Amino acid sequence: MTMESELRIRCRNNGKQISVPLGSTLSDVYALAGFTMDYGPVSAFVNNKEQGMNYRFYNNKDVEFLSLASSSGMRTYTRSLFLVLAKAVEDVFPDANLLIGGSHCRGYYCDLRLGRPLEDEDVIRIKERMQEIIDADMPIHRVQCPVEEAVELFAERGMKSKVQLLESQESLYTYYYRLGETIDYFYSCLLTHTGQIHLFDLVRFCDGFLLCIPSRSEPWRLEEVTVEEKMLDVIREHHRWQEILGVQTVGELNRAIEAGHATDLINVSEALQQKKLSNIADEIAARQARMVLLAGPSSSGKTTTAKRLAVLLMACGLRPYTISTDDYFVNRVDTPRDENGIYDFERVDAVDIPFFNEQMNALLRGEEVELPRYDFPRGERVFEGRKLCIGPDDVIILEGNHALNPMLTQQIPDEKKYRIYVSTLTTVQLDDHNHIPTTDIRLLRRVLRDYKHRGYSAVETIQRAPRVKAGEEKWIFPFQGLADATFNSVLLYELGVIREQVMPILEQVPERAPEYAEASRLRKFLTYFRGIPGEQVPPASLLREFAGGSSFGH
Repeated sequence: MTMESELRIRCRNNGKQISVPLGSTLSDVYALAGFTMDYGPVSAFVNNKEQGMNYRFYNNKDVEFLSLASSSGMRTYTRSLFLVLAKAVEDVFPDANLLIGGSHCRGYYCDLRLGRPLEDEDVIRIKERMQEIIDADMPIHRVQCPVEEAVELFAERGMKSKVQLLESQESLYTYYYRLGETIDYFYSCLLTHTGQIHLFDLVRFCDGFLLCIPSRSEPWRLEEVTVEEKMLDVIREHHRWQEILGVQTVGELNRAIEAGHATDLINVSEALQQKKLSNIADEIAARQARMVLLAGPSSSGKTTTAKRLAVLLMACGLRPYTISTDDYFVNRVDTPRDENGIYDFERVDAVDIPFFNEQMNALLRGEEVELPRYDFPRGERVFEGRKLCIGPDDVIILEGNHALNPMLTQQIPDEKKYRIYVSTLTTVQLDDHNHIPTTDIRLLRRVLRDYKHRGYSAVETIQRAPRVKAGEEKWIFPFQGLADATFNSVLLYELGVIREQVMPILEQVPERAPEYAEASRLRKFLTYFRGIPGEQVPPASLLREFAGGSSFGH
């Protein structure tokens, strides 16, 4: 072997330098890397950018192999399951239309349109065919070609949403995946063989079924499905809204924007969201609730939702007072720490629960209290003479991450409470088989807000994201089922606006930074969206909480 035909690959997993021939694949490099990986590798970061195991090397690179324990690895596994599901449906029901939606109840909601109601036997047949495809260990081929060739190929097969998505691309070349005679498009890498899929299930759900995937923390078992009736209502409501707007996929959204209908999309989206919140306000008034508990994960839009709700409650003849649980944090020196000794602000006991209950009950009794303000730079709760006394018909809106946690309001009678869960729950699809994770929408909102209003770089925000997510999994998501109402804070048009503002911020992430992989992934799917100028967004829109210019003053 001549020196010119030999490459040196640095493996970050064990620090080993590996010499390989020109044109070697990631699978070849892993075979020489000298370590084993449970439930992997399924993909890898090559110079901090995710690639499939069939990626070939023609230059020296850095490599980090990924297992199912990583977010990126699990996404690769899940996309591969989507392809196997699509092939199974094509084999069993050739004339059916499959829509793979977003994550719900710890699975992926799938709508199979057969021209008749779906039956249990249909789901069993699809699952059996999926297992046959997996057992056959079929190769998954990645095919690169000019965009117009891919568009023609998908058009011939009647795959309209794929055609519309690919026509949104600005590049000359694209790629698609082939599994047997089935072809499909996915915006990032897949496994190389179906036999690498070790676990899945299909479960009847709503009018369709859930595709169940392994747990990231324990890949040998499936995620436990937690069916919530309120989530079914959100799915149905979202589908109704899409029908009203005539927008289900990014391709349809882009065509509407190009046709000059962006203003109509914005106005109708905002009106639908306002009507939903107005209905919630009417119900609060009808129940004569004294305390509205409004909770949700980071960047779900809680602050604006609380302020808009206050306006609507006033329209119902009530006097609302908004209070944030953040003002009841314990002093920083008393904040609980995590297993690494770092302050853990995500825990419910980071709030002074006894003092909070004391003040809330005093208010409900009609007593005057002096409200605190938490000084975040100093890490202390301060009192500045801000006093409050409410009447017997007045309403407290309590907004904060832990508002639905029973521990927080344990001393307040349940009959006085009305609970609202706010989050990004559903949005448009990239196409029929590519969903947009709503956690990504919240992350993009946070990147934009942190950069514009808090002085944080995209690197810092992305770096903190796993810790924030872990806190949400432990302290917020388990209590969403307690809500009396669930509010979907996503606006169907919003990623067109966010794209224009957040792309330059993400482009500042250097390739050498570990956060580059996540920034690159976010940029990738944002490129599919046509931009919408931010000035078209109404001042009272929830989106203004992150994009700036809100009439509510943040």
